Amino acid sequence: MRRYSRSFYALWTGEMISEFGGAAGGIINGLLLFELTGSKEWMGALWLVYFIPSLVLQGISAPYLNQVNKGKALKIIQLVRMVGYLLPLAGWLFQSHTSMIAGLVILQCSLGLLQPVYASLSFSILPELCEERKLAEANGLLDGTMRIMSFLAPGAVSLLLLAFPLPVLYALSSALFFLSFFALSAIQSQSITKAAIWTKKFWWSEMKAGYHSFFRQPQLLKLTLLSSSVQFAVGASLVLSVPFIRGEMGGERWEYAVFSGAFPVGYAIGSLLLSRLPKNPVIMYTGLAGGGLSFLLLFPVDQVWLAWGCELFGGLVFPLFNAQSSALFQQEAKRDRLAQLSAVRLLMMRAAMPLGILFASTGYLHLTTRQSFAVAGTVIFIPGLYFLFTSIRAEQEVAKRKTG
Repeated sequence: MRRYSRSFYALWTGEMISEFGGAAGGIINGLLLFELTGSKEWMGALWLVYFIPSLVLQGISAPYLNQVNKGKALKIIQLVRMVGYLLPLAGWLFQSHTSMIAGLVILQCSLGLLQPVYASLSFSILPELCEERKLAEANGLLDGTMRIMSFLAPGAVSLLLLAFPLPVLYALSSALFFLSFFALSAIQSQSITKAAIWTKKFWWSEMKAGYHSFFRQPQLLKLTLLSSSVQFAVGASLVLSVPFIRGEMGGERWEYAVFSGAFPVGYAIGSLLLSRLPKNPVIMYTGLAGGGLSFLLLFPVDQVWLAWGCELFGGLVFPLFNAQSSALFQQEAKRDRLAQLSAVRLLMMRAAMPLGILFASTGYLHLTTRQSFAVAGTVIFIPGLYFLFTSIRAEQEVAKRKTG
Protein backbone atom coordinates (compact mmCIF):
# COMPACT_ATOMS: atom_id res chain seq x y z
CA MET A 1 0.00 0.00 0.00
CA ARG A 2 1.31 3.40 -0.89
CA ARG A 3 1.98 5.99 1.71
CA TYR A 4 -1.07 8.13 2.46
CA SER A 5 -1.61 10.93 4.96
CA ARG A 6 -2.41 10.27 8.60
CA SER A 7 -5.85 11.83 8.05
CA PHE A 8 -6.59 9.41 5.21
CA TYR A 9 -5.73 6.45 7.40
CA ALA A 10 -8.04 7.88 10.06
CA LEU A 11 -10.87 8.09 7.52
CA TRP A 12 -10.10 4.58 6.24
CA THR A 13 -10.09 3.11 9.76
CA GLY A 14 -13.28 4.93 10.73
CA GLU A 15 -15.02 3.81 7.52
CA MET A 16 -13.91 0.20 8.01
CA ILE A 17 -15.21 0.01 11.57
CA SER A 18 -18.40 1.85 10.63
CA GLU A 19 -19.14 -0.44 7.68
CA PHE A 20 -18.67 -3.55 9.79
CA GLY A 21 -20.91 -2.15 12.52
CA GLY A 22 -23.55 -1.06 10.00
CA ALA A 23 -23.55 -4.43 8.18
CA ALA A 24 -23.81 -6.28 11.48
CA GLY A 25 -26.55 -3.91 12.62
CA GLY A 26 -28.57 -4.51 9.47
CA ILE A 27 -28.57 -8.24 10.16
CA ILE A 28 -29.57 -8.02 13.82
CA ASN A 29 -32.28 -5.41 13.09
CA GLY A 30 -34.02 -7.82 10.73
CA LEU A 31 -33.60 -10.77 13.08
CA LEU A 32 -34.95 -8.91 16.10
CA LEU A 33 -37.98 -7.53 14.27
CA PHE A 34 -38.88 -10.92 12.80
CA GLU A 35 -38.58 -12.57 16.22
CA LEU A 36 -40.84 -9.89 17.71
CA THR A 37 -43.48 -9.82 14.95
CA GLY A 38 -43.03 -12.85 12.69
CA SER A 39 -44.34 -10.59 9.93
CA LYS A 40 -42.98 -10.05 6.41
CA GLU A 41 -45.05 -6.87 6.25
CA TRP A 42 -43.19 -5.44 9.23
CA MET A 43 -39.90 -6.39 7.56
CA GLY A 44 -40.89 -4.47 4.44
CA ALA A 45 -42.09 -1.52 6.50
CA LEU A 46 -38.75 -1.41 8.34
CA TRP A 47 -36.87 -1.00 5.04
CA LEU A 48 -39.33 1.62 3.83
CA VAL A 49 -38.75 3.55 7.05
CA TYR A 50 -35.05 3.48 6.17
CA PHE A 51 -35.26 4.14 2.46
CA ILE A 52 -37.94 6.81 1.99
CA PRO A 53 -36.57 9.38 4.49
CA SER A 54 -33.12 8.66 3.09
CA LEU A 55 -34.10 9.66 -0.45
CA VAL A 56 -36.06 12.71 0.74
CA LEU A 57 -33.18 14.06 2.82
CA GLN A 58 -30.73 13.25 0.02
CA GLY A 59 -32.67 15.59 -2.24
CA ILE A 60 -33.10 18.53 0.12
CA SER A 61 -29.86 18.47 2.12
CA ALA A 62 -27.47 19.15 -0.76
CA PRO A 63 -27.32 22.98 -0.35
CA TYR A 64 -26.23 22.73 3.28
CA LEU A 65 -23.42 20.22 2.86
CA ASN A 66 -21.04 22.91 1.62
CA GLN A 67 -21.69 24.92 4.77
CA VAL A 68 -20.44 22.44 7.38
CA ASN A 69 -17.09 21.29 8.68
CA LYS A 70 -16.91 17.85 7.10
CA GLY A 71 -14.64 16.20 9.65
CA LYS A 72 -16.72 17.42 12.58
CA ALA A 73 -20.00 16.42 10.91
CA LEU A 74 -18.73 12.87 10.28
CA LYS A 75 -17.91 12.48 13.97
CA ILE A 76 -21.29 13.80 15.11
CA ILE A 77 -23.08 11.36 12.81
CA GLN A 78 -21.18 8.43 14.32
CA LEU A 79 -22.12 9.55 17.83
CA VAL A 80 -25.81 9.72 16.84
CA ARG A 81 -25.57 6.23 15.36
CA MET A 82 -23.92 5.02 18.55
CA VAL A 83 -26.83 6.30 20.64
CA GLY A 84 -29.39 4.97 18.13
CA TYR A 85 -28.19 1.38 18.53
CA LEU A 86 -28.78 1.61 22.27
CA LEU A 87 -32.54 2.21 21.80
CA PRO A 88 -33.55 -1.43 21.04
CA LEU A 89 -31.23 -2.53 23.84
CA ALA A 90 -33.05 -0.19 26.24
CA GLY A 91 -36.39 -1.73 25.18
CA TRP A 92 -34.98 -5.20 25.88
CA LEU A 93 -33.76 -4.13 29.33
CA PHE A 94 -37.29 -2.91 30.15
CA GLN A 95 -38.71 -6.19 28.75
CA SER A 96 -41.10 -4.27 26.50
CA HIS A 97 -41.81 -5.55 22.98
CA THR A 98 -43.43 -2.25 22.08
CA SER A 99 -40.36 -0.32 23.20
CA MET A 100 -38.08 -2.62 21.24
CA ILE A 101 -40.12 -2.18 18.05
CA ALA A 102 -40.30 1.59 18.59
CA GLY A 103 -36.54 1.66 19.15
CA LEU A 104 -35.99 -0.29 15.93
CA VAL A 105 -38.19 2.09 13.95
CA ILE A 106 -36.45 5.18 15.36
CA LEU A 107 -33.04 3.59 14.77
CA GLN A 108 -33.84 2.61 11.18
CA CYS A 109 -35.27 6.04 10.39
CA SER A 110 -32.20 7.72 11.88
CA LEU A 111 -29.85 5.50 9.90
CA GLY A 112 -31.75 6.29 6.71
CA LEU A 113 -31.51 10.02 7.36
CA LEU A 114 -27.84 9.97 8.31
CA GLN A 115 -26.39 7.56 5.74
CA PRO A 116 -26.70 9.79 2.63
CA VAL A 117 -25.24 12.77 4.51
CA TYR A 118 -22.36 10.66 5.83
CA ALA A 119 -21.65 9.14 2.41
CA SER A 120 -21.67 12.53 0.66
CA LEU A 121 -19.37 14.12 3.23
CA SER A 122 -16.88 11.24 3.33
CA PHE A 123 -16.77 11.21 -0.49
CA SER A 124 -16.19 14.96 -0.71
CA ILE A 125 -13.57 15.13 2.06
CA LEU A 126 -11.31 12.56 0.39
CA PRO A 127 -9.57 15.01 -2.00
CA GLU A 128 -8.50 17.03 1.05
CA LEU A 129 -6.84 14.00 2.63
CA CYS A 130 -4.75 12.55 -0.20
CA GLU A 131 -2.88 13.70 -3.28
CA GLU A 132 -4.86 14.02 -6.51
CA ARG A 133 -2.74 11.42 -8.30
CA LYS A 134 -3.64 8.88 -5.61
CA LEU A 135 -7.41 9.50 -5.66
CA ALA A 136 -8.25 6.49 -7.82
CA GLU A 137 -6.26 4.11 -5.61
CA ALA A 138 -7.63 5.73 -2.45
CA ASN A 139 -11.20 5.29 -3.67
CA GLY A 140 -10.41 1.70 -4.61
CA LEU A 141 -8.91 1.02 -1.19
CA LEU A 142 -11.93 2.45 0.62
CA ASP A 143 -14.42 0.72 -1.66
CA GLY A 144 -12.63 -2.63 -1.46
CA THR A 145 -12.42 -2.41 2.32
CA MET A 146 -16.16 -1.72 2.54
CA ARG A 147 -16.85 -4.82 0.45
CA ILE A 148 -14.66 -6.97 2.68
CA MET A 149 -16.44 -5.71 5.79
CA SER A 150 -19.87 -6.37 4.30
CA PHE A 151 -18.66 -9.90 3.49
CA LEU A 152 -17.13 -10.57 6.92
CA ALA A 153 -19.95 -9.11 9.05
CA PRO A 154 -22.61 -11.84 8.41
CA GLY A 155 -20.23 -14.65 9.36
CA ALA A 156 -18.97 -12.80 12.42
CA VAL A 157 -22.53 -12.05 13.58
CA SER A 158 -23.49 -15.72 13.14
CA LEU A 159 -20.61 -16.80 15.38
CA LEU A 160 -21.40 -14.14 17.99
CA LEU A 161 -25.05 -15.23 18.10
CA LEU A 162 -23.89 -18.68 19.18
CA ALA A 163 -22.37 -17.16 22.32
CA PHE A 164 -24.47 -14.07 23.09
CA PRO A 165 -28.16 -13.11 23.06
CA LEU A 166 -29.25 -10.82 20.25
CA PRO A 167 -29.57 -7.60 22.32
CA VAL A 168 -25.91 -7.85 23.38
CA LEU A 169 -24.96 -7.35 19.74
CA TYR A 170 -26.68 -3.96 19.83
CA ALA A 171 -24.24 -2.93 22.53
CA LEU A 172 -21.40 -4.21 20.34
CA SER A 173 -22.64 -2.25 17.29
CA SER A 174 -22.95 0.87 19.44
CA ALA A 175 -19.38 0.37 20.67
CA LEU A 176 -18.15 -0.02 17.09
CA PHE A 177 -19.62 3.34 16.10
CA PHE A 178 -17.93 4.91 19.10
CA LEU A 179 -14.62 3.41 17.93
CA SER A 180 -15.32 4.83 14.48
CA PHE A 181 -15.91 8.25 16.06
CA PHE A 182 -12.61 7.92 17.90
CA ALA A 183 -10.76 7.01 14.68
CA LEU A 184 -12.34 9.89 12.73
CA SER A 185 -11.20 12.30 15.43
CA ALA A 186 -7.68 12.09 13.96
CA ILE A 187 -8.81 13.66 10.66
CA GLN A 188 -7.29 17.07 10.06
CA SER A 189 -9.70 18.55 7.54
CA GLN A 190 -8.98 21.78 5.72
CA SER A 191 -12.66 22.44 5.07
CA ILE A 192 -13.89 25.68 6.57
CA THR A 193 -17.36 26.25 7.86
CA LYS A 194 -18.85 29.12 5.91
CA ALA A 195 -20.96 31.80 7.49
CA ALA A 196 -24.40 31.39 5.97
CA ILE A 197 -27.86 32.67 6.74
CA TRP A 198 -29.98 29.55 6.94
CA THR A 199 -33.18 30.79 5.34
CA LYS A 200 -35.64 29.40 2.84
CA LYS A 201 -34.32 31.85 0.25
CA PHE A 202 -30.75 30.72 0.88
CA TRP A 203 -31.75 27.05 0.60
CA TRP A 204 -33.63 27.57 -2.68
CA SER A 205 -30.87 29.65 -4.27
CA GLU A 206 -28.22 27.15 -3.25
CA MET A 207 -30.36 24.23 -4.43
CA LYS A 208 -30.77 25.80 -7.88
CA ALA A 209 -27.08 26.70 -8.06
CA GLY A 210 -26.01 23.18 -7.11
CA TYR A 211 -28.21 21.37 -9.62
CA HIS A 212 -27.42 23.98 -12.28
CA SER A 213 -23.71 23.43 -11.70
CA PHE A 214 -24.14 19.65 -11.84
CA PHE A 215 -26.08 19.54 -15.11
CA ARG A 216 -23.81 22.14 -16.71
CA GLN A 217 -20.87 19.72 -16.40
CA PRO A 218 -21.45 16.89 -18.91
CA GLN A 219 -18.58 14.80 -17.54
CA LEU A 220 -20.13 14.70 -14.06
CA LEU A 221 -23.53 13.82 -15.49
CA LYS A 222 -22.07 11.07 -17.69
CA LEU A 223 -20.13 9.47 -14.83
CA THR A 224 -23.17 9.62 -12.56
CA LEU A 225 -25.50 8.05 -15.15
CA LEU A 226 -23.03 5.24 -15.78
CA SER A 227 -22.68 4.61 -12.03
CA SER A 228 -26.48 4.69 -11.76
CA SER A 229 -26.77 1.97 -14.41
CA VAL A 230 -24.56 -0.20 -12.19
CA GLN A 231 -26.81 0.50 -9.19
CA PHE A 232 -29.88 -0.40 -11.28
CA ALA A 233 -28.35 -3.81 -12.00
CA VAL A 234 -27.35 -4.24 -8.35
CA GLY A 235 -30.95 -3.55 -7.29
CA ALA A 236 -32.22 -6.12 -9.79
CA SER A 237 -29.73 -8.72 -8.55
CA LEU A 238 -31.02 -8.32 -4.98
CA VAL A 239 -34.32 -9.74 -6.20
CA LEU A 240 -33.03 -12.21 -8.78
CA SER A 241 -30.14 -13.95 -7.00
CA VAL A 242 -32.11 -16.24 -4.68
CA PRO A 243 -34.65 -17.50 -7.28
CA PHE A 244 -31.80 -17.93 -9.78
CA ILE A 245 -29.57 -20.11 -7.58
CA ARG A 246 -32.19 -21.85 -5.44
CA GLY A 247 -34.89 -22.04 -8.11
CA GLU A 248 -33.62 -22.25 -11.68
CA MET A 249 -30.24 -23.77 -10.77
CA GLY A 250 -31.59 -25.99 -7.97
CA GLY A 251 -28.73 -24.97 -5.70
CA GLU A 252 -28.44 -25.55 -1.97
CA ARG A 253 -28.36 -22.80 0.65
CA TRP A 254 -24.59 -23.01 0.96
CA GLU A 255 -24.27 -22.67 -2.79
CA TYR A 256 -26.28 -19.46 -2.67
CA ALA A 257 -24.06 -18.26 0.19
CA VAL A 258 -20.97 -18.85 -1.97
CA PHE A 259 -22.67 -17.04 -4.87
CA SER A 260 -23.36 -14.05 -2.60
CA GLY A 261 -19.82 -14.02 -1.27
CA ALA A 262 -18.07 -14.40 -4.63
CA PHE A 263 -18.68 -10.79 -5.68
CA PRO A 264 -17.24 -9.05 -2.58
CA VAL A 265 -14.25 -11.42 -2.60
CA GLY A 266 -13.64 -10.58 -6.27
CA TYR A 267 -14.13 -6.89 -5.49
CA ALA A 268 -11.44 -6.94 -2.82
CA ILE A 269 -9.03 -8.64 -5.25
CA GLY A 270 -9.98 -6.19 -8.01
CA SER A 271 -9.26 -3.25 -5.72
CA LEU A 272 -5.75 -4.61 -5.13
CA LEU A 273 -5.34 -5.20 -8.87
CA LEU A 274 -6.26 -1.58 -9.53
CA SER A 275 -3.10 -0.36 -7.78
CA ARG A 276 -0.98 -2.22 -10.35
CA LEU A 277 -2.79 -1.00 -13.47
CA PRO A 278 -2.52 2.32 -15.31
CA LYS A 279 -5.24 4.84 -14.52
CA ASN A 280 -6.81 5.80 -17.83
CA PRO A 281 -10.22 5.76 -19.57
CA VAL A 282 -9.50 2.49 -21.40
CA ILE A 283 -8.99 0.59 -18.13
CA MET A 284 -11.96 2.37 -16.54
CA TYR A 285 -14.42 1.51 -19.31
CA THR A 286 -13.01 -2.00 -19.60
CA GLY A 287 -14.14 -2.43 -15.99
CA LEU A 288 -17.61 -1.11 -16.82
CA ALA A 289 -18.07 -3.27 -19.93
CA GLY A 290 -16.66 -6.29 -18.10
CA GLY A 291 -19.07 -5.74 -15.23
CA GLY A 292 -22.01 -5.68 -17.64
CA LEU A 293 -20.67 -8.84 -19.28
CA SER A 294 -20.67 -10.62 -15.90
CA PHE A 295 -24.45 -10.11 -15.75
CA LEU A 296 -24.93 -11.17 -19.38
CA LEU A 297 -22.99 -14.40 -18.80
CA LEU A 298 -25.55 -15.46 -16.19
CA PHE A 299 -28.07 -15.90 -19.01
CA PRO A 300 -26.54 -19.06 -20.53
CA VAL A 301 -24.80 -20.70 -17.52
CA ASP A 302 -26.22 -24.04 -16.42
CA GLN A 303 -23.90 -24.91 -13.52
CA VAL A 304 -23.77 -23.26 -10.12
CA TRP A 305 -19.97 -23.12 -10.17
CA LEU A 306 -20.11 -21.17 -13.42
CA ALA A 307 -22.48 -18.68 -11.77
CA TRP A 308 -19.91 -18.33 -8.97
CA GLY A 309 -17.31 -17.55 -11.62
CA CYS A 310 -19.51 -14.86 -13.17
CA GLU A 311 -19.92 -13.14 -9.80
CA LEU A 312 -16.21 -13.42 -9.03
CA PHE A 313 -15.39 -11.94 -12.46
CA GLY A 314 -17.84 -9.07 -11.89
CA GLY A 315 -16.20 -8.32 -8.56
CA LEU A 316 -12.76 -8.29 -10.19
CA VAL A 317 -13.60 -5.78 -12.92
CA PHE A 318 -16.12 -3.39 -11.37
CA PRO A 319 -13.52 -1.64 -9.14
CA LEU A 320 -11.63 -0.63 -12.29
CA PHE A 321 -14.61 1.56 -13.14
CA ASN A 322 -15.99 2.50 -9.73
CA ALA A 323 -12.76 3.77 -8.19
CA GLN A 324 -11.58 5.67 -11.26
CA SER A 325 -14.98 7.23 -11.97
CA SER A 326 -15.19 8.39 -8.34
CA ALA A 327 -11.72 9.93 -8.60
CA LEU A 328 -12.63 11.66 -11.89
CA PHE A 329 -15.77 13.09 -10.30
CA GLN A 330 -13.77 14.41 -7.36
CA GLN A 331 -11.22 15.98 -9.72
CA GLU A 332 -13.72 17.49 -12.19
CA ALA A 333 -16.23 18.89 -9.68
CA LYS A 334 -15.73 22.39 -8.34
CA ARG A 335 -13.99 21.98 -5.01
CA ASP A 336 -16.17 24.56 -3.23
CA ARG A 337 -19.30 22.64 -4.26
CA LEU A 338 -17.98 19.08 -4.10
CA ALA A 339 -20.09 18.07 -1.08
CA GLN A 340 -23.24 19.38 -2.72
CA LEU A 341 -22.47 17.85 -6.12
CA SER A 342 -21.62 14.52 -4.52
CA ALA A 343 -25.02 14.58 -2.80
CA VAL A 344 -26.72 15.01 -6.19
CA ARG A 345 -24.59 12.15 -7.55
CA LEU A 346 -25.50 9.88 -4.65
CA LEU A 347 -29.21 10.75 -4.98
CA MET A 348 -29.26 9.65 -8.62
CA MET A 349 -27.36 6.47 -7.83
CA ARG A 350 -29.55 5.57 -4.85
CA ALA A 351 -32.73 6.25 -6.84
CA ALA A 352 -31.58 3.80 -9.52
CA MET A 353 -31.44 0.87 -7.10
CA PRO A 354 -35.19 0.76 -6.25
CA LEU A 355 -35.89 1.08 -9.98
CA GLY A 356 -33.86 -2.10 -10.46
CA ILE A 357 -35.76 -3.76 -7.63
CA LEU A 358 -39.10 -2.82 -9.19
CA PHE A 359 -37.93 -3.99 -12.63
CA ALA A 360 -36.94 -7.40 -11.28
CA SER A 361 -39.84 -7.91 -8.87
CA THR A 362 -42.80 -6.93 -11.06
CA GLY A 363 -44.03 -9.37 -13.69
CA TYR A 364 -45.19 -6.64 -16.06
CA LEU A 365 -42.55 -7.45 -18.71
CA HIS A 366 -43.01 -11.23 -18.28
CA LEU A 367 -39.26 -11.86 -18.26
CA THR A 368 -37.61 -14.95 -16.84
CA THR A 369 -34.89 -14.62 -14.20
CA ARG A 370 -32.21 -15.23 -16.84
CA GLN A 371 -33.74 -12.67 -19.20
CA SER A 372 -33.88 -10.11 -16.41
CA PHE A 373 -30.17 -10.63 -15.71
CA ALA A 374 -29.50 -10.17 -19.43
CA VAL A 375 -31.45 -6.88 -19.55
CA ALA A 376 -29.66 -5.57 -16.43
CA GLY A 377 -26.31 -6.51 -17.95
CA THR A 378 -27.15 -4.88 -21.27
CA VAL A 379 -27.91 -1.57 -19.50
CA ILE A 380 -24.28 -1.57 -18.33
CA PHE A 381 -22.53 -3.40 -21.17
CA ILE A 382 -23.65 -1.33 -24.19
CA PRO A 383 -22.62 2.13 -22.86
CA GLY A 384 -19.48 0.58 -21.36
CA LEU A 385 -18.51 -0.91 -24.72
CA TYR A 386 -19.29 2.33 -26.55
CA PHE A 387 -17.12 4.47 -24.27
CA LEU A 388 -14.39 1.80 -24.32
CA PHE A 389 -14.15 1.97 -28.11
CA THR A 390 -14.31 5.78 -27.96
CA SER A 391 -11.43 5.86 -25.47
CA ILE A 392 -9.33 3.45 -27.56
CA ARG A 393 -9.93 5.59 -30.65
CA ALA A 394 -8.96 8.74 -28.76
CA GLU A 395 -5.72 7.15 -27.55
CA GLN A 396 -4.90 6.01 -31.08
CA GLU A 397 -5.42 9.54 -32.41
CA VAL A 398 -3.14 10.96 -29.72
CA ALA A 399 -0.50 8.38 -30.60
CA LYS A 400 -0.75 9.25 -34.30
CA ARG A 401 -0.31 12.96 -33.60
CA LYS A 402 2.78 12.24 -31.51
CA THR A 403 4.36 10.03 -34.19
CA GLY A 404 3.25 12.32 -37.01
